[in-house]
Amino acid sequence: MRRVLGQFATGVTIVTGSDGGEPVGFACQSFTSVSLDPPLVLFCPAHTSGSWPRIRSGGVFTVNVLAEDQLELCKAFATSGGNKFEGKAWHDTAWGPSLDDVLATVHCDIEAVHPAGDHDVVIGRVRQLVTHREAGPLLFFRGQFGIDA
Repeated sequence: MRRVLGQFATGVTIVTGSDGGEPVGFACQSFTSVSLDPPLVLFCPAHTSGSWPRIRSGGVFTVNVLAEDQLELCKAFATSGGNKFEGKAWHDTAWGPSLDDVLATVHCDIEAVHPAGDHDVVIGRVRQLVTHREAGPLLFFRGQFGIDA
């Protein structure tokens, strides 16, 4: 399944939120738009994620869309444990932490969560959209970052 579905390139994001005022987040490539009216997006965190339950409890989240020059930022948020925000530029919003210098941010309220196999399908109602800069996206393709995989 991974080999065949790896033929589909995806963008890479970092989903962030807060847990009792503490910033939390994780790298996520399963993000897409769902509907324009109402404005909805979705992402799919694994049931094994330690960050997702902490974000879920806050009821809101931010999707940070990564640029092609942000692989190291992605790697920092793809690891378990530790303070992923240490040394990273970010600011607080009504939806929790928003990473600085990403391509775009999508601020959402959690609309619904549906269990699906070993992941959840999280539907978010978009409350604010922000484009921060123009650059190429960070892509994941054939199990590697970039399209030269």
